[in-house]
Amino acid sequence: MSEKPATPEGQSALERRQLIPGRTIGLIIAATLLFGAIASVSNTFLTRYTMFVISRQVAFFVLIALAQAVCLVVGGMNLSVGAIGSITTVALGLCLANWNLPPSVAVPVTLAVGLAAGLLNGLLIVGLRINPFIVTLSMMFVYQGLRSGISGGKPYAVPDSFTVIGQGRLFDVIPYMFLIVLGVLIVVSYMYRNTVFGRRMLATGGNEDAARLSGIRTGRMVVSANALSGLVAALAATLYASELGSAAPETGDGWLIVSFAVAIIGGTGLTGGVISILGILMGGIIYTLIGHGLIEIKANPYFMKVYFGLLILLAIAIDQIRERYVRRTAHAETDTPDAVP
Repeated sequence: MSEKPATPEGQSALERRQLIPGRTIGLIIAATLLFGAIASVSNTFLTRYTMFVISRQVAFFVLIALAQAVCLVVGGMNLSVGAIGSITTVALGLCLANWNLPPSVAVPVTLAVGLAAGLLNGLLIVGLRINPFIVTLSMMFVYQGLRSGISGGKPYAVPDSFTVIGQGRLFDVIPYMFLIVLGVLIVVSYMYRNTVFGRRMLATGGNEDAARLSGIRTGRMVVSANALSGLVAALAATLYASELGSAAPETGDGWLIVSFAVAIIGGTGLTGGVISILGILMGGIIYTLIGHGLIEIKANPYFMKVYFGLLILLAIAIDQIRERYVRRTAHAETDTPDAVP
């Protein structure tokens, strides 16, 4: 599950041959060191319950980040990720509590609402040729207004049977939710690595003009990416409601910073064309462990966002340095003449 750039330009021959690129290896090392550091200072960290809670939180953060990353890949963004989570939570609540539909029907309806919301974002971006920032910012307020108007701000009750996925665990330590997210990551990784559709999305974000000239319908790729983003956000909202045991309309209000933070830490390119599925998983682990570590050392909770903001800035700075190094290495390899026997 490694990153795949749209084109080989700007990438060293060594990195192209690697199954796991250098930046992802660095994230794995960082996550391992962070895990070991917290385990060494906490007596409760390695317990079954703590591992269950952390794994479930990682899964949730990764899913939110993936909803953002699929838009970043095509050179856009989705500021309405959390708002789509909100409106789909309300749709789930209506299905389960007001209309008494079984979860087997309510969940597909909820996912369809998320898909439709993302599809609408994409159609507005492509059809009106408006910057994704403006469109998704506007739709964020639209979806938030709809969720408040429909629900009145009150949570919806969900049946106990619906909480099995969000609260259940395998072998008393692995959340079902984590296994579902791993399955999603494998599917998305395969899509980007092995399908024409995924490669075209990467090409669109890597160089939209070149992709268009090569015959790729870049507008369709942008619409598809936004629809996929809405679908993933709806899945995150569904799993969160199952975990919480309630469909709360305010679901999604804190998703925006997490979606960008985990995606960026995980190596998703801000300018499009690059995504690392394994990197996003590592980014979710690092983000979760840092939050848990700050609690363990009793850091001032009022400064939590300062720490995470600095972490995002550091991740971007390191990525820029790495990109410059890769470009210089690629140019050096291109300029080096072949050896003469």
